[in-house]
Amino acid sequence: MKKSLLLLSLTLAACVPTNPDVARWEAMADEITITRDDWGIAHVHGPTDAHAVFGMIYAQAEDDFNRIEVNFLNSQGRLAEAEGEAEIWRDLRMKLFIDPVEMQSLYAESPEWLRDLMDAWADGLNYYLHTHPDAQPRVLTHFEPWMALTFSEGSIGGDIERVSLGDLEAFYGEAAALDRAAQADDDALVDWTEPTGSNGFAIAPSNSATGNALLLINPHTSFFFRSEVHMSSDEGLNAYGAATWGQFFIYQGFNEDAGWMHTSSGVDNIDEFLETVVERDGEYFYVVDGEERPMTVREVTVPYRTGDGGMAERTFTVFRTHHGPIVRSEGDRWVATALMEEPLSALMQSFGRTKARNLDDYRENMRMHTNSSNNTVYADSEGNIAYWHSNFVPERNPGMNWLQPVDGSLSANDWGEPHSIEETPNVFNPPSGWIQNTNNWPYSSAGPDSPDPRDYPEYFQRGGENARGVHAVMVLENKTDFTLETLRAAAYDSYQPAFEPLIPALVSAYDRAPASNPLKDRLAEQMSLLRDWDYRWGEESVETALAIYWAEDFFERVARDARDAGVSPSDFAVRATVAQHLESLAAASETLEQDFGSWRTPWGAINRFQRLTDDIVHPFDDNAPSIPVGFTSGRWGSLASFGTRTPPGQVRRYGTSGNSFVAVVEFGDRVRALAVTAGGESGDPSSPHFNDQAQNYADGNLRPVYYYPEDIEAHAERVYKPGG
Repeated sequence: MKKSLLLLSLTLAACVPTNPDVARWEAMADEITITRDDWGIAHVHGPTDAHAVFGMIYAQAEDDFNRIEVNFLNSQGRLAEAEGEAEIWRDLRMKLFIDPVEMQSLYAESPEWLRDLMDAWADGLNYYLHTHPDAQPRVLTHFEPWMALTFSEGSIGGDIERVSLGDLEAFYGEAAALDRAAQADDDALVDWTEPTGSNGFAIAPSNSATGNALLLINPHTSFFFRSEVHMSSDEGLNAYGAATWGQFFIYQGFNEDAGWMHTSSGVDNIDEFLETVVERDGEYFYVVDGEERPMTVREVTVPYRTGDGGMAERTFTVFRTHHGPIVRSEGDRWVATALMEEPLSALMQSFGRTKARNLDDYRENMRMHTNSSNNTVYADSEGNIAYWHSNFVPERNPGMNWLQPVDGSLSANDWGEPHSIEETPNVFNPPSGWIQNTNNWPYSSAGPDSPDPRDYPEYFQRGGENARGVHAVMVLENKTDFTLETLRAAAYDSYQPAFEPLIPALVSAYDRAPASNPLKDRLAEQMSLLRDWDYRWGEESVETALAIYWAEDFFERVARDARDAGVSPSDFAVRATVAQHLESLAAASETLEQDFGSWRTPWGAINRFQRLTDDIVHPFDDNAPSIPVGFTSGRWGSLASFGTRTPPGQVRRYGTSGNSFVAVVEFGDRVRALAVTAGGESGDPSSPHFNDQAQNYADGNLRPVYYYPEDIEAHAERVYKPGG
């Protein structure tokens, strides 16, 4: 009887049709080759671009599926389904701008070539989950092609994140949230947030020793935010560089003929409109030129995980005008936020640029005007270098202050079309022979050949120069013999220009202090070191540690006085009292002595790189192995940026952001590149490639990039097909 039942069950199983998805996935995977090199980096090749996308996203999932899932939970407003009620407002913010129904409609309208890529993207992720049942996604057990449209640009901080969560909660939730946010802003007189953004340098053939154009690619992001990957196809795709986890295009990188580096832009292209709202019989209207228009109203449901592991949800009635969604109120008026909302075009542009082969190709790609939050530094094998300042800047009345909410009841204040490339402060092949951007303004991008700010409306740039920009000009100007190695050296130049005004002010205060001042003798040795310091960082530099601890205490100490004087704490240094300067130096010395046993502690004993787990919020431990890092925070003007935090109960500073991927590229008859990734390619702590680049990273020691088939083959560690 048992034998009969077994035969029956086997017969029934044989009659069950094969899952057509699995059959399709397997057929596609069979045409793809993934080669892992001796750094664990995936080189993916297939007959079509779609095959390359399938293999690339499969390889990404092998390295760190968790980060892919978190990015797409965030992009769809579903983070609370994994993280709980605390993420409700972040999810609501996203859902104000991203509607799955609209994304599905855009997918259906997409050109066939893009639908093929989105299909391959979803198939690659689903095939990974099919072949890795132990992956255990927290929420996203199946990916749909349209989901790729929810995260289409690649920046670490998207435009949407400019909308305040506290203000959103105050409008759609409890009014007390706004008071808490305002109090927090009042208390935070000094912003110690690590400066965001990146460095991009381009060197023209006239300034290079080989007569070839060079490019520095140096994104500053939170660590492990992007993977390093190479994707190629028989349809002309051959792109290498940094790809944000879960996206199927190289965000910052190069192909054989052209390279692109994105830096966060200071452009003002997100605006708030004050809406005059009328409620009548439960319906909402807003006024434009004296006429009432119906407000768009819809319900948004945000599911969230409860403390006991179950699920609950909150439903919100949300509002939108033609300017954008309502995100807060100001007095009796509602505030709508306008920003670029073109996910389809943005995804087309993001992938399309990876196949641009020259300046004309890239210019045509930029005419799509959807790379909204980034500047671009560019170089190519024809010897062109270029700088594009943002890519989406709506025409507006230049006489208005667009940093403040404007009156939405006047149609004259509505956005116009994006400014053309010709109307934007861009730079193409400047006589200076170099271009730089460090998230600073465009008006120093090419030295004397930079755009003139008087020729452009103020809304093209919200901020001015920064210390890294000053430093970039120093290392680029008047130099005509750049090589890959000297460009790498420039990217790690140790000078810190932010200390140029600060240390002399401290020295002056010390010299003015009377001999009777009890701190005079106590600080004599410290001042002797700082007086002769060259403002350069280094692992063995006691001066760097002392100066940073002093400056941080000093900025906090004078913050309120500086605010009252209408200047920054740095600019206030020349006005500060002798007591403010010396008491800060004494406090810094005491902190170093308490934490490390001596104020003569080298910077490298304090400033450390550590990677213990793949947690997105990384744990740090003074008792666990770590590596000294010589470079410092970008706020001091260090081009190689290392943003740190000291966790509770620890005393060392551990890197969390800054240099995350660094590459120098030379474009000639053959492309040549050197690169390093923070930590390592794999997110698996048991992998040999979890932390194998850590020492290279700390030393600024870039390794050769394997780009051509013969180099990849010579350094192959493993060759396989997805699922193999």
